[in-house]
Order: sequence, then C-alpha cells, then structure tokens
Amino acid sequence: MNTSASAKGGSSPFDFFGFDFTIPLSGKVPSLEDRPLDFPQPTQDADLLKQLSFIPGLKEILMLRQVHALEHATVWVLGESKSAYSPPLASTNIQVDNELLSGLSTEQGFYLYGEVNISDLRRAIALAQHRLTSGEWDLAVHPRCGTNLSVAMLLTAGLAVSVHLILPFRPIEQLIGLGLAATTAAELAPDLGSMAQRYLTTAIPFNLAIENITRTRDVWGRQGHFVKVCWQD
Repeated sequence: MNTSASAKGGSSPFDFFGFDFTIPLSGKVPSLEDRPLDFPQPTQDADLLKQLSFIPGLKEILMLRQVHALEHATVWVLGESKSAYSPPLASTNIQVDNELLSGLSTEQGFYLYGEVNISDLRRAIALAQHRLTSGEWDLAVHPRCGTNLSVAMLLTAGLAVSVHLILPFRPIEQLIGLGLAATTAAELAPDLGSMAQRYLTTAIPFNLAIENITRTRDVWGRQGHFVKVCWQD
C-alpha cells in the first residue's frame, strides 16, 4: 500500500453492482441485520485452509490478504483522530485520511511509516480489527493502496492496445483513440481498484493475532513500526 484523501460524491458507473464504496467511515458498528449479505464468515479462511492445506503457500496468501485489510483499517483509524483515546468521529461525508502515513503488508505483518506513538498505534490496531470483524468492511479499502495503481496501469494498457488494434493505423485516429483510452481508464480505475481490494487483495482479519510491535526505519531513514502477526484458528 502507498496509502490521497478521498471524498466522492454523485453516482458511480458501478452502482448497478450494488457495491457502495462512497459510504463514509464512521465509528458506529453495524448490527448483524445491517451487515452486507456478502460479508464473510469468521471461519471462512480457516475452513478453506483445512480443506486445501495441500496447496503450497495458501496460508501465506490468506494471511497477506488479512494483514492488508488490517493495515488499511489501522491507517483509517489513526487518521480519524490524533489519539486512539478520542471517541470515533461521527459520520460525515468525508473519509479522514492521514497522508503522512504509509504502509506495506507482508504475510508476517505490516510496516507502518510515519510519526505515530506506539501506544496509540497499539490501540488503533485493536480498534481497527474490532471494527473490521464487527461489520465495517469498508475500512479494508483505501484509495492510496498500490492495488489501485496496478489496476489503473493494467486497464490503461489493455484499452490502449485494444484501441490500437481496432482503429485505422493513421496518426490522428491513433492519438484520439489513445486519449479516449486514457480518459476511460482514469474514470473506471478507482471503482475497479476498490473492487479488487475488497474481493481480491484484502480479507477480514478473523484469524490474526498481534504478536508484537517493533520500531524500524525504511531505506530512506523514515521512522516506522513493524506489526508482527500470527495465525490463529
């Protein structure tokens, strides 16, 4: 994740799927009746691992998806307030994003870079996991995630190649086609990126337990923390 502030309004080209990624994040935990019909079950990944344990690297993939979601949720929670002691923000039309924070997920845990008090970080992680597993699935999706950039690049490349093959091989038509391809990709990429995060690159961290948090620095010397996790059934 390379976790820009995001506040979207109006209709989305993917509204017909029934997915709403424009709902603001709030501190209110939905009841069981209000949760999405497609909200994952707590034992979903554990059951999958038991049934398909013979697949090499499956556990690492499942852990990476859950860690990725926990990383995003932690960044959201830290962005909502400077201190995890403060009550969650009331529902607004803007998602609060601290652009000074960035993260990187691995199958063993995630790195969080930025000025964060370790005590506040520990509380934010616990609150983020609680809210995710209680129904706030939108916390797992973040607009600055590298998944969005990857989707945008793939979509742009695919549309550009398609336009190149379909339109006449004349400079003006090709230039117009490439412009249309780039514009279309820029319009669709945010929604497709959010869908990719929600259903491919993240999963609700039902099976993660925090082992420890250690201070670290990246190759540029930025201060950060590594949150080490372990799998629990």
